[in-house]
Amino acid sequence: MAPKTKVTLTLDSEQLEELRALVGARSLSAAVDSAVAAYLTRVRHLAAVDDWLVELEREHGPVPTETLAWAADLVEAWDASRASASKTAPRRRRRAG
Repeated sequence: MAPKTKVTLTLDSEQLEELRALVGARSLSAAVDSAVAAYLTRVRHLAAVDDWLVELEREHGPVPTETLAWAADLVEAWDASRASASKTAPRRRRRAG
């Protein structure tokens, strides 16, 4: 197990209240630690994608404007479909941690 360091954080009151309600008697620290780990994984992944895109541009030249527009439209459509799906899907309560 990795060593732990005590820190002081300032969090949004409503989010903290919701988190406490979700984790119940479980450790708030464990829930926050898990969220930080997930965030770090995402940031590392995005950095790797950025590096890959720089490498592709170096090898093949800049991405054409039409391709960037197509990709932006694709992401917007995907995001819209996720938003509408989350509105219609029943909410499940998950245990944090």
